[in-house]
Amino acid sequence: MRADRLLSLLLLLQNRGRMTAAEIASELEVSVRTVYRDVEALGASGVPVRADRGPDGGYRLMDGYRTRLTGFTDAEAGALFLAGAPGPARELGLGAVLATAQLKLQAALPSELAERARRIQDRFHLDAPAWFRDADPVAYLAPIAQAVWEQRVLRAHYRRWRGEVRRELRPLGIVLKGGIWYLVALVDEAVRTYRIARFLDVVVTDEVFVRPAGFDLAAHWEDSARRLAAALHQGTARLRISPQAQRLLPMMYGAMGRRALDGAGPPDADGWVVVELPVEAPAVAVGDLLRLGPEAEVLGPPALRQAVGEAVATLAERYGSGA
Repeated sequence: MRADRLLSLLLLLQNRGRMTAAEIASELEVSVRTVYRDVEALGASGVPVRADRGPDGGYRLMDGYRTRLTGFTDAEAGALFLAGAPGPARELGLGAVLATAQLKLQAALPSELAERARRIQDRFHLDAPAWFRDADPVAYLAPIAQAVWEQRVLRAHYRRWRGEVRRELRPLGIVLKGGIWYLVALVDEAVRTYRIARFLDVVVTDEVFVRPAGFDLAAHWEDSARRLAAALHQGTARLRISPQAQRLLPMMYGAMGRRALDGAGPPDADGWVVVELPVEAPAVAVGDLLRLGPEAEVLGPPALRQAVGEAVATLAERYGSGA
């Protein structure tokens, strides 16, 4: 581990020039005292590190010195595929590996390309989780990831809606969707999806399994998402919505809201339009549609219109009685 850290320190100084001990410590996630020791170790090994004193001081390499130790390990090469998602990489236990891989890549690039890469990194950032929602606790993400990499069978204790179960899983891949981690695994010859936060215990066994030939994680996930959407959306609501609701629909319903607006009828004199929106089971649909408040009217189907009307009447009675 220390050899990797010394290489990371060397590449930091080569790529960025002068850096203070505090800046280096922050990048490498170590103490300043550790940085002092590592700089001494680099110097003892023949690397020309200079210490500049004063308010603008810090450590830098002697002018003209460049290392060629930029070859990637297997782990670093794989971690580069997570370069756009440093947070998830840290959760997977690959944060340090990814940082070293990126430093090696920058060191290997011509100076003009390396500078462009740094500008892109300074100007673009991916934040996967949704707003106003706590991230899932993923205590077992690292061992699950290990099992995925090494194709090892997992013995897992899992919490479902209907109770707890114990399963022997053959993990095929990990998916991060909207800030939530999922495991795709083979169970009794069927491919199933598990929310990683719901694992109560995980044991990585020594048993190695063979991945199904031709399994494509991205294609499987896309197909599963389509089937889930089809199962959830059990009907279509016909709505009359105001201009305000027309602005809200894409934010509240995403792609479904945009498609509903694309198929909207002509606006009336007040700008209201009629749209058709896929909805879930009636109990869920009522709550979802009430979020639009007075900016929408349910025209059909009749059972859904009646259910929303009854909910509105109950709310009117409840709030009216306290006036």
